[in-house]
Amino acid sequence: MRNLETTYLGLPIKNPIVVGSSGLASTIGGIKKLAKAGAAAIVLKSVFEEEIKAEAEQTIGQQLGMDDNNLEFYDYYDYQVKNEVLENYVSLIREAKESVDIPIIASINCSSYSEWVSFAHKIEEAGADAIELNIFKLPFGIKEEAGEIEKVYFDIVRKVKERLSIPVGIKLAPYFTNLGNVIHRLSHSGINGLILFNRFTSVDYDIENDQVITGKVYSNADDYVNSLRWISIASSQAGCDLVASTGIQDYRAMVKMLMAGASSVEVVSAIYKEGAEVIGAMLKELDAWMVRRGVNSINEFKGRLSQGASANPEVFERVQFMRYFSGHKH
Repeated sequence: MRNLETTYLGLPIKNPIVVGSSGLASTIGGIKKLAKAGAAAIVLKSVFEEEIKAEAEQTIGQQLGMDDNNLEFYDYYDYQVKNEVLENYVSLIREAKESVDIPIIASINCSSYSEWVSFAHKIEEAGADAIELNIFKLPFGIKEEAGEIEKVYFDIVRKVKERLSIPVGIKLAPYFTNLGNVIHRLSHSGINGLILFNRFTSVDYDIENDQVITGKVYSNADDYVNSLRWISIASSQAGCDLVASTGIQDYRAMVKMLMAGASSVEVVSAIYKEGAEVIGAMLKELDAWMVRRGVNSINEFKGRLSQGASANPEVFERVQFMRYFSGHKH
């Protein structure tokens, strides 16, 4: 097999496939299975800030009653509930590090830094090789300026980086006024990697029963295109690793991301659909492609088709179907 070594958040990994944060990595059994299948690193299931807060509030309400004004007991229960959730997560990290010999990445889904500065330090002490911060503020506030939303990201990065020595990655959504500017500034903010992009739960309607339902959970095979465009645009000027996420379901999408300048890819939906064995299949096909193309390592073709390496860089910034439809007749 060719040399498939690359990096994820600056960490050396044996191949480009990282299992993204999901229920696949919520148990030691699942983690062992993914490692055995060939995963180069595993991002653990995220701890969600809002879930911890909600659980704490529910427990406090049951123990004290929502009208209880005893702030001393309120603080005690608030601490105990949150601490129990976080300690369980720290235990998972420790056991995972003892069970497999690949990097274990912690994941926190957060919208502020108040709850996570001290917890991030516990993650490092537990042995996590890096931490992925899944930050998202849905930009629906009519009175909230774009700069205020962006500031949340940089505040979280600054506070967490002050406390940690392990690599820190940020998983981004593409919903910014000037996405290119945000990607560039974050990549030079001292973090070790940007994961592009996050996939969110979508809203759908059941028109027979007049109900709001959850849309498709898994990504589709053609969902990679937005990540491909932005990694292609950003990779030549980024100050950290760029990691592709969403829609990477076969070796072709993985190769495209690497050729765009990604250092590695996160895979989730393909594993849910086809099982952990898809990891080995993708790596085997990647190796076969490298043999056909006469390349011996990922570094030989990484970024080959990025905007920075292109003789026609404006094609990456074209958003209209001008060329396709210019000669089309109805």
